[in-house]
Amino acid sequence: MMSANRANWDARTPVHLASRFYGLDEELDPARWFAPFEWGDLGPVRDRDLVHLQCHLGSETLAFAQRGARAVGLDLSGASVAAARDIAARAGADVRYVQANVYDAVRALDGRRFDIVYTGKGSLCYLPDLDRWARTVADLLRPGGAFYLVEFHPLLNALGPVPGQDEGSDLLLRHDYLAGRGAIHRDARYTYTDGPAVAGATDSFEWRHGVGEVVTAVLDAGLRVEVLREHDELPWPRWPGMVRTPSGWWRLPEGAPRVPHLFALRASAPV
Repeated sequence: MMSANRANWDARTPVHLASRFYGLDEELDPARWFAPFEWGDLGPVRDRDLVHLQCHLGSETLAFAQRGARAVGLDLSGASVAAARDIAARAGADVRYVQANVYDAVRALDGRRFDIVYTGKGSLCYLPDLDRWARTVADLLRPGGAFYLVEFHPLLNALGPVPGQDEGSDLLLRHDYLAGRGAIHRDARYTYTDGPAVAGATDSFEWRHGVGEVVTAVLDAGLRVEVLREHDELPWPRWPGMVRTPSGWWRLPEGAPRVPHLFALRASAPV
């Protein structure tokens, strides 16, 4: 299933490179993918060794490099890594990109340890085993290093706008919030961006993970949770009717229930 996902992300890459969603034909603005609270949670990144796991096109990785971090990006897709290298070169950024399954990150990065491990915004749903993932994160951190995850809230992924018979158009719970039923097989002919259909590999597999599962995996890996927050904005309007906020991000309109769209977790490695 992860091999199918790798092939699908390879096929997605040219669609994403040409999309308005990423806007890579315009002036690069990688900071737009960050909520304001992220920089406060992370603290200074200048002169810190940082690895961004499951980096795709390296948008966030590039933002870290622009802020002075010694940044490394790692992704499963060879096409994504090649594209990320090209984007960084055009931006004049010194970023190293490595192709590898996240579970193989320690070996792929030659046992190197980092001050900061960053990941999220659509990464965890592609991992079947969070315990193994959290142990990998712990093994990548130096003593006292920081792990920072900013991920789409599992409630967001459980909501759906497609009404059933005799139902209105309100968002309702339509998908699992919790794990336990194995992988979800999707036809990924079209991705979350604008643009044409994906050519070739269209099978995609996702796994559900609740917030409790994520936190427990991080704790069981020996990390100490320092921050856990929920946030009601997204960097793009996922649902119809979402409104732009002063931050430049999007939330459901006034009068709609306030529900979390993102969650963030910061944890530290033992000294």
